[in-house]
Amino acid sequence: MNDMLNNEKSARQLRHDETVRITLIGAVVDFLLAIVKIVVGFVAHSQSLIADGIHSLSDLVTDAVVLFAARHAHMDADEDHPYGHGRFETLATVALGIALMGLAVGIILDAGYRLAEGEPHALPGAAALVVAAISVLSKEVLYRYTVFVADRHNSPMLRANAWHHRSDALSSVVVLLGVGGAMAGYWYLDGIAAIGVGLMIAKIGWELAWNAVRELVDTALEPERVEAIRKAILETDGVISLHILRTRRMAGEALVDVHIQVSPTISVSEGHYVSETVRRRVIAEIEEVTDVMVHIDPEDDEAVPSPPDLPLRSELLERLHQRWREIDAARHIVDVTLHYLEGHIQVILHLPVGLLERTSAEELTRQFSEAAAAEKSVSHVRLCFQ
Repeated sequence: MNDMLNNEKSARQLRHDETVRITLIGAVVDFLLAIVKIVVGFVAHSQSLIADGIHSLSDLVTDAVVLFAARHAHMDADEDHPYGHGRFETLATVALGIALMGLAVGIILDAGYRLAEGEPHALPGAAALVVAAISVLSKEVLYRYTVFVADRHNSPMLRANAWHHRSDALSSVVVLLGVGGAMAGYWYLDGIAAIGVGLMIAKIGWELAWNAVRELVDTALEPERVEAIRKAILETDGVISLHILRTRRMAGEALVDVHIQVSPTISVSEGHYVSETVRRRVIAEIEEVTDVMVHIDPEDDEAVPSPPDLPLRSELLERLHQRWREIDAARHIVDVTLHYLEGHIQVILHLPVGLLERTSAEELTRQFSEAAAAEKSVSHVRLCFQ
């Protein structure tokens, strides 16, 4: 158990360290590109390159959001956050998705204004093409590296930030088209390409934000993943059936709650071991599942109505011993097993086999059953001799 906890902590620490590393690299690249784009944009008379530089500066804000979320998301569970801090990452993903949509609106509006104004008075120089090409290459490399880390740790937040890098690369493609088109006499290509890229970025931002919001409201996993979980549980030895299977996501991880039905006659320890086997199997076979809460049922509590207020062991045995006080064999009861099934209590008495030398098992069963008949919560009494 300690080894498993240590492995989980190590995985969280590795996830945190790699998230911070790739985000810091992205922040440095964003800062350098922003400075170069803005300076060269002014020198080369390229408004689109200046705007692209401002876009790169805005990426620094999202990098800061990712760093803040990563710092909190990897922390262990505490008294205030008993389920951990993974939802910090989910909230950051929502923020990044909204930022992408806002950026897309800005690109589309800016392109529309430029198209409405007609051909610009000053055409950009070739230096803008070089800087835009460098931006496309560097941001695409950064995008692919960030996606690699995001997929490795199944991090929607890093995946969102990766697409933010690609949006910057795409906006630089717009600059390339705009500058190249302007130099070739097709000045309007800049605006048309910008609108197309803006719509694509808006779609990406919407999907990221919407999926994160679905996670915040505990939307279930995809049907095929739920079916895979169901199959893994039902194939576990000792599981008769399952019901109330619930799933949800938390920062790239999946959590499962399930009720499994086992034989009502097995011991508590065997039932517990079956539940632990189910938990370990689902975590091992379903990649994103990190925790499974298993509830053991001796019967299908969806099909069987909720039982009335049945007495617990101490109260019931006190009543029964009062009713059995005239039975001599009652003084020799070794143990009592109770089964709470179908809204009643089944009572199993464990008696020494030596009692059968004086009377039959059928007679003893009749005596105990008749004496307990007035106890409405008891369905029947069965005797076991040892």
